[in-house]
This record gives sequence, C-alpha cells and structure tokens, in this order.
Amino acid sequence: MSMVLLFAGALVQVFFWVWAIAHCVENPSLPGGRKAPWIALILVPVVGAAAYAFAAPKRAAPFDGPLQIATCFVTFGLSTGFPYYNIAFFFDYFRDGHGWTQELVTTGAPIAVLLTILAGPMIVPRVSPRLLIVVGTLLSFGAFQWFGRLSGNTSEYYGAWCLYMLGYFLSGPIPHQIIISNWYKQKRGRAMGITYVGVAVVGAMGSKLAPNLAGEMDYTEALKLMGFLLLLVPPLALLFLKDKPKDVGQISDGETPAPADPTVEPAPIETPKSFGYLTQQSAFWFLLMGSAASIGSIAAVNFLMKFIFEEQGFTDQAARNQLWSEASIFYLLSSIGGRLLAGYLADKLPRKYVMLVTYAVVAAAIPLLFLVTPAQPNFVYVFAIVFGFAMGADYMLIPLMAADQFGLTTLGKAMSAILPTDTIGQFWFPRLIAELRTLWGGYGSALWAVFGMAVFGAAAIAMLPKHKAPTAKAAAVRH
Repeated sequence: MSMVLLFAGALVQVFFWVWAIAHCVENPSLPGGRKAPWIALILVPVVGAAAYAFAAPKRAAPFDGPLQIATCFVTFGLSTGFPYYNIAFFFDYFRDGHGWTQELVTTGAPIAVLLTILAGPMIVPRVSPRLLIVVGTLLSFGAFQWFGRLSGNTSEYYGAWCLYMLGYFLSGPIPHQIIISNWYKQKRGRAMGITYVGVAVVGAMGSKLAPNLAGEMDYTEALKLMGFLLLLVPPLALLFLKDKPKDVGQISDGETPAPADPTVEPAPIETPKSFGYLTQQSAFWFLLMGSAASIGSIAAVNFLMKFIFEEQGFTDQAARNQLWSEASIFYLLSSIGGRLLAGYLADKLPRKYVMLVTYAVVAAAIPLLFLVTPAQPNFVYVFAIVFGFAMGADYMLIPLMAADQFGLTTLGKAMSAILPTDTIGQFWFPRLIAELRTLWGGYGSALWAVFGMAVFGAAAIAMLPKHKAPTAKAAAVRH
C-alpha cells in the first residue's frame, strides 16, 4: 500500500511540475532570460510550483492551455500508458496461474479488438472528449478488477479484455489528441509532444510499481490495486479539462488575433470531410497501413518481451521480472526524448521525413533484442534506449500527420478510423508472432517477421505526399 500512496503522491507532484513549466515557457510576461531561473525554482519538490504560481508575473490575458497540457499529461498517462505498458507484465502469471498457453494469453486482446472496433467511429465523433476520457477510464478500471478475479474460464478472460479495449478506444489517444489540437495550433507539435510524455512517465512509474506489488502479494491482488489508481482520472478530467478554449471564452494558443486586413480575402472556413472522401485519398491508406505496421511491430516487442527474455535464458521469475522492469522503464523514459525531439522537429521540418526516419529506427532497433542474454544482460539498456526513442516519436506523429493531410476539422474522423486499424495491428500482430514462434520453433526466427513488418511501415510512410515545413502563418491558415 505504501508503494501505491507513493505513486499517487508522485503523480500530484508531476501534475504541478508540468503545469508550472508549460505556463512559464509560454508566459509572454516573462522575458526569455528570466525563464530559466523560474524553471529551476519550479523543479524544487513540493514548494517550487506553488512559489511560481504565487510569485511569477501573470499573463495579460488568461490562457488555460498549460493546464490542459498538465491534465492531459496525467489523464493520458493513467488511462492509456499505465494499463497498456504494464498488463503484459502479468502475461506469464496468467499462463502459469491458469495453465494457459502463450497463444491463448495473447488471444484475448485481438478478439476484444474485433468485438469493440466499431466503438471508435460510432461513438468518438459524437461525444465530448472530456466525457470519453471519464467513461473510458471507468471501463478500464472495471477490466483490471475483472483480470484480478479470473476463475480460469477463457470466456471471462476475453470478456475482461473487451471491457479494457472499449475503455482504451474511448479514453485513449483520440480524445486527448483532439483536446490538445483544439487548444494549440501554431505550437501544436510541442504541446502534443509534452502530452505524450505523460504516457511514458506514468507507464514507467507503473513498470516500477507492478513488479514490487507482485513481489509483495498475489498477482491478482496487485492487478486489482493497480486498477484503483485509474480512479484518479475522472475527477481530474471533470475539474480541469475543457474540450475547446472557446468553452471558457479563450482562443487557441492564447494569442489575440491580428486585426483583419480589409484588403485580404479571409481564408474559407474548413468543413469536415466525410469518410467517403478519406477513403478516396491515397494518403489515408498509406498512413493507415504504415502506422498499423509500425505500431504492430512495436506492440509485438512490448507484449512478448517477457516471453522472449524467458526463451533467451532468463528462466527465474524474479530475475525475469527485474529485467522486464528495467527494460520497460528505460525504453519508456527513452521515449520521452523521442517524443520531445519529434515534436520540435515536426514544427520545423516536413513531417513526412520526421516520420519516415522514426519508422526506420523502429525497424533497426528490433534485432538488438537478440543481444539480451544472461551472458550479456547489459545489452538490454542499448536495446531499450534505441527502441524507446523511436517508439516515443512513432505514436505522437500519427495525429500530426493526419491533421496535415486531412485538416483539423477532419482529424477526429480520420483518427477514429486510423486508431482502430492501428489497434488491430497493435494486438493481432503479437498474437501472430506468438503463433509463428510455435510454428518456427522459437522467437529467434519469429522476431524477423517483426522486423519485416516495421520495414513495411517505413516504406508506406515514404509514399505519403510531401508537406512543407510548418510555419506560423501557414499553420494559422491551415488550421
């Protein structure tokens, strides 16, 4: 219980840190040279952020963008990163506790995807993003309670996965992407990058928590206790999140628009495109296939890593738990660098090329997993750093590219189609690799299929139409 309280306290501290730093960086009342000392003060635990809130110069006009970033940082991390990156820790416990095979353990998620896949296109475009986050997280909470109470009946296992998957569709990337995209236009890449860091930070915190809880209690109790942490999301979302800045009388980026030039014809108001229009665009299919392939290869590593370590010689449960924890923490923290760099470069360079390089690095990182053996366990850090860096940029670039290709008003509709497809790859491809492992005699051969899928994803992104590097003026017109 002490670990759980420490986890919750750390989340509160992180929330205030992110808000204060984002506010400081964006604060037009603070000259550039005065920001660094304030950030140094903010990083002082407990009192730093409070000191900034009371003593720092206030903005001339209120803007809640930093509050949206900080809240999404925590809610996105808890609703998505925390369960997704840590449920695989329990896969070998499910196998051993219920006498299941690896193929059966990895079948629950793919079946759930097929049974819940219509939730995205049918529900997401019609419901407030803030409400989606609340309802979806409550469903994920219920799923973790169910996982902790399984009797060994496979139908129950599949049912728990269906509940989790529905929660993931509703509270995961799409509503957070929409909220951040509504609040930021000119600095959307940076804002999205910071928000996605929450997935890595909270996921890494969970990768430390899960092995500790499993070592102190039965794994079923650990699952249930971790599920209760998800209940922190609804009050945060209801108190602080706003779907659009106009809901509180503000405007995107917190900047007063320049006076209209009567000699310049105003840009036409962008209207949302239909699904029919999207399906007629080659860019839609290249982005859909490329992102699904790359995410599928990443998910195969995430979901099967513990089984791979076992096959490569880490047969002791405690040693395997420790190695998985270190690998997961390192690649999630490394992904922070990838997300921040990709967010910065996405605002400066053509996003197609940023995305292409990222996908190529994902493919290059996968063979490094072969090097992690009991004779050379430290290679886990080499693998984790390279893999995590590319993984972090990978997920974040998809909504930015979709906004470029199809427009902001169509982003939600495009992502409600792309995300389910990505999710099919995300959960079915690990199942396929587990099957190939049985057919081919081990993960040593099956991992090359993961490598091939990652290469295919990079090739699809290479076929996307090129967009120019974003500029403030172009961004304002386009969005």
